[in-house]
Amino acid sequence: MAPLFSAKAGGGATVALADLLGKNVVLYFYPRDNTPGCTIEACHFRDQHEDFEKHGIVVLGVSADSAASHEKFSARFRLPFVLLADEDKAIALAYGAWGEKTFLGRKFMGMRRITFLIGPDGRIRKIWRKVQPRPHAAEVFAAAVG
Repeated sequence: MAPLFSAKAGGGATVALADLLGKNVVLYFYPRDNTPGCTIEACHFRDQHEDFEKHGIVVLGVSADSAASHEKFSARFRLPFVLLADEDKAIALAYGAWGEKTFLGRKFMGMRRITFLIGPDGRIRKIWRKVQPRPHAAEVFAAAVG
């Protein structure tokens, strides 16, 4: 079962996974707003968002950035889906998306780029642990409708 959560979104709204039961949910974790790979990934989800919507699939992006940061990022790139603020990393920890990373030989703690497809029954249907930002939205869509 997918761990339940509730988190702040832009505009002061709160999103709870329990409220989305009955729908397929794409929960994608990304390191940071306005960084190159994260922007590419978000824009590909944006460009394919209409396809997700037609199939009743909810897309949620999650990072440790604030709701205010998400609002600016969403506005700048016209993102039509919700970004959740996980500043205390509670959601990321529950899903195993927060942990040790290595970049240029340096180890540090951070948000891993990982995606979960959660079915209408609240069960995790698929996990992508090695995400390439550019083709990812298409891979997720194919798995969600296939």
